[in-house]
Amino acid sequence: MEIIDLVKKHAPITGERIAELLGISRPTIRSDLAVLVMLRYIDAKPKVGYFLGTAALEVDSPFKHIEAVRVKDVMGIPIVLRETVTVSDAVVTLFLENVGSLIIVNMQGALAGIVTRKDLLKVTLGQATANSMPVSLVMTRHPNVVTVNPDDSVLEAARKMIHHQVDGLPVVKSEADQEPGEVVGRITKTTMTKLLLDVALGT
Repeated sequence: MEIIDLVKKHAPITGERIAELLGISRPTIRSDLAVLVMLRYIDAKPKVGYFLGTAALEVDSPFKHIEAVRVKDVMGIPIVLRETVTVSDAVVTLFLENVGSLIIVNMQGALAGIVTRKDLLKVTLGQATANSMPVSLVMTRHPNVVTVNPDDSVLEAARKMIHHQVDGLPVVKSEADQEPGEVVGRITKTTMTKLLLDVALGT
């Protein structure tokens, strides 16, 4: 990866300098830097900059194998509801399943939107009629939902979660002529943490 090569040549180097050498803005590479630090390819010292991490220095580092892991290899079962259910149904499901968000699908099982704890809390506080409201009125609709494909790398999923500051992503399988696509799974920060732990422990 270009960022690792630049760090190898110029360490210690600031994020601003890396972005400048790549000809892009600092915010554009923020999520990439975060993922590389998380995987220990690079490390960072406040007021000093970035330098090579232990994983980049170790030829047989187990973290190198993460690059080959696809979303479909680690994704979980999606918690889905039809867009016709009520806010009350969504709240009950959220607590029963102990998740932070629910994926909303249409009658064909294709992604319609996503609703979070925050969305439901905002609409139910002080509104007696909110419970009978269709969840479709409070969800974030499909075009604005960040998704991943089953064949995407887990690193791409991690980048998207960090860049968009979300805790999880619907995994959507789209045919060339199908928009939106069928929801086939979900990947979360917990999934990523477990993957890193498994790799680190060699399990």
